[in-house]
Amino acid sequence: MPSRSRRLLTTVVGALLLCCASLPSWGQTPSPSEPPRIALRAARLFDGKSERLLPDAVVLIEGSSIQAVGTALPIPPGTRVIDLGDVTLLPGLIDAHSHLLLEVDPENGVDGLLTPVAQNGTTERALMGAKLGRELLEAGVTTVRDVGNSGVNGDVALRNAIQRGWVQGPRISACTRALAPQGGQFPTLQPPAQSLIEQEYVTVSGAEEARRAVRQALTDGADCIKVIVDNGHNLLSLDELKVIVEEAHRMKRPVAAHTTTDDSIRIAVQAGVDSIEHGYSLPDDVLAPMVRNRIFLVPTDGPMDVCDSFDTQTGNAERLRQVKERCKKNMAKANARLRRAVAAGVRIAAGSDMYIVMPGLTRGQATVKWFIAYAEAGLKPVDILRAATVNAAELLRKQDQIGSLAQSKLADLLAVEGNPLKDIRALKQVRFVMKDGQVVLDARDPKRKER
Repeated sequence: MPSRSRRLLTTVVGALLLCCASLPSWGQTPSPSEPPRIALRAARLFDGKSERLLPDAVVLIEGSSIQAVGTALPIPPGTRVIDLGDVTLLPGLIDAHSHLLLEVDPENGVDGLLTPVAQNGTTERALMGAKLGRELLEAGVTTVRDVGNSGVNGDVALRNAIQRGWVQGPRISACTRALAPQGGQFPTLQPPAQSLIEQEYVTVSGAEEARRAVRQALTDGADCIKVIVDNGHNLLSLDELKVIVEEAHRMKRPVAAHTTTDDSIRIAVQAGVDSIEHGYSLPDDVLAPMVRNRIFLVPTDGPMDVCDSFDTQTGNAERLRQVKERCKKNMAKANARLRRAVAAGVRIAAGSDMYIVMPGLTRGQATVKWFIAYAEAGLKPVDILRAATVNAAELLRKQDQIGSLAQSKLADLLAVEGNPLKDIRALKQVRFVMKDGQVVLDARDPKRKER
């Protein structure tokens, strides 16, 4: 065939292909190369913001993203339909204070923190974190902020492994090693054991050391900065904290401040941190500045009944009674401060601080149990749900991706039996979990219809 004829034929064929080609549309059956399309149907839906549930809910998902949310939305042909039935759909839960690479026997107390550091390397702890992460995911916790005690950047390694699909787990916002005053959070160690501190914390002394520590954390892959403001022995200075916040915010990273005393809370608020972690006392004079500067409180309070779960085989009944009584007094005090914070307008983000073994519960079940415990302080179910979804997403600076069910958000969802706006304990009844558009857990009746 002459070259001119071949060129003419090529042009004609190319034009025909362009004319016949069409862009992907919700009205067409996707080809094998296109992202999968899924429609979730449920009796009710909580979007993360409204106080009312959406009835007869439909969520249209393409690939990893939500395309539409509404009542009785039409479902295009060729879409895989998952009919969840009489359940409530929610945004995936977020734990803003997790320790995936730490598991401690509660009987060992503070000394228990030393055991995993002294006996288990970062690699082994990261593998344990993969197990615990799967447990969180199956309980509906699809995102966590890991706030240290993860060895030498083990949280970054686990985060990357999950992102690459090597293991299944929640989305991780990693803080790397926490910045801390001398001693970290360990009890006083003898010189031969001082090196253990460096595996968990970066100790700082002075503003320039603090600045270098933040920069090193960012180099190591930190999504956030965790700082131990007080450790029972030492207290960081206001100047050191201001430098930490300035350097982190310059790179658009939030700062989480571990605080347990009035003095540490005051200087953390003054320095402009993004969240007060624990804040067991929370003096009245910090409430207005926290509201004004939009500083979150991440309460890590457990349920009152945890005080009754201490081992009874101590051989000292009177000591056990005193421990339980002190525990309940501390819980009551924590509940009172949480009520004061909410009444003042302080925003709450849910955090479990779960790192102890809870007999009979997975890490995910224990975490959700801690969230539910906020009800003991008088928080309404809708406020607890917001603390564990939209509020926590904003704290992590991921509100454009997660925390609510809306168009263009990532398809992180769970379905629970019952109505959590009426009874927050419904969060225990997880029937379905999806992360990034991928089904993680489907505990429905196998006979339920799917088309």
